[in-house]
Amino acid sequence: MPFEHYVTAGGKRLRCGYTTGTCAALAAAAAARLLLTGRAPETVSLRTPKGWVVEVPVEAPRLEAGAACCCVTKDGGDDVDATHGLPVCARVEAAAGEAVLLQGGPGVGRVTRPGLDQPMGEWAINRVPRQMIREAVDAVRRELDEPGGLRVTISVPGGEAAARRTFNPRLGVEGGISILGTSGIVEPMSVQAIVETTALELRQAAAGGARQLVLTPGNYGMEFLARGGVALPAEVPVVRCSNFIGEALDGAGAEGFSAVLLVGHIGKLVKLAGGIMNTHSRWADGRAELFCAHAALCGADRDTAQALMDSACLQKTLSGPRSVAQLFYENGVSVNTRVDKNVWTGVQRVKSYLTKREGRPGLFIFKNCPEMIREIKGYRYGEGESPVKKDDHAMDELRYYIMSRPEPAVFKPPQSSIVQKDLLRLMKRRRR
Repeated sequence: MPFEHYVTAGGKRLRCGYTTGTCAALAAAAAARLLLTGRAPETVSLRTPKGWVVEVPVEAPRLEAGAACCCVTKDGGDDVDATHGLPVCARVEAAAGEAVLLQGGPGVGRVTRPGLDQPMGEWAINRVPRQMIREAVDAVRRELDEPGGLRVTISVPGGEAAARRTFNPRLGVEGGISILGTSGIVEPMSVQAIVETTALELRQAAAGGARQLVLTPGNYGMEFLARGGVALPAEVPVVRCSNFIGEALDGAGAEGFSAVLLVGHIGKLVKLAGGIMNTHSRWADGRAELFCAHAALCGADRDTAQALMDSACLQKTLSGPRSVAQLFYENGVSVNTRVDKNVWTGVQRVKSYLTKREGRPGLFIFKNCPEMIREIKGYRYGEGESPVKKDDHAMDELRYYIMSRPEPAVFKPPQSSIVQKDLLRLMKRRRR
């Protein structure tokens, strides 16, 4: 029974899923019912903290040595989720007293660093999922009038391997995945997981006594720091925050950091000067406008300000005869203006650089160019044998750059003269 709740992201209709916490609570409720009645339910349901009801089939029910076990398959919907398809299982057995006791089993990680939702040494089952599991089991006990204590053990077959594809190794959760979720629902393309991970890393850094911090959006900043671009004391933590610089700065302030250094690509960081705290291009841009405004504040004349707003290198400014290229030259910046911008010609030239010569290609694209790699995968022809002009900024930049380079040499065999051709013909006759 598919979970039929949808959100719209990037113009697409995407199906939601449910969290590992929801799965654990559902499996625990089914196992409790099997233990207390001797009959396994075909389906089990609950209302998530978000208010949506999730109903799923019960899988692998079994009774064994005074305990009952049931599983629920994790459904991440259309989200990119390392835990999608994993079975989340609960083993329920009688316990002394009247409490519902909770612990983890194989495939569930343990907390090894301070600052996470649970204390060090505890199973990585977060607060809201713990509450959901206890409430789901309590609901079964009340319905069946069985007040006796129960012990619930949550396990995730395959969880240890899946955890290596999550943030857990960075956060200090070892041995398996975390049982997570505050709303109980996974929303595709949601930024919440990244924001929460950043908040956890900030909390961990603060718990370790740090009061100075480096924030970087991603790979450019990390590689710059790795090359020694900034001399940092070893005790200063570095936290990667993706495009969510505003949330990261808010979190740093809440955790009591006294100084924050931002390290990253100028194309992202310049947006902060305009109050754009989410630096993803689909939220806002304004880079040219910000450069133009701050150039004017620093004394740039009207021609220079207007030039910064012009997009084409040889385009004349509205207020004067000088081009952008001329203004760059005057300020000591060399640019190549003699570039053929014809798309077809550029595509063929790029292809020629990708063709192997002497056993190796003439163009290498490294893994720290994720936008280039993404655009190459989606680059396609439309009508009239022309590439589709959509999401191709990096491809345009590659084409312009390659067109500014020398054309690759093409080997052509030497042409024989008339005398050489006659001599070759005579030699062939003598061999006969």
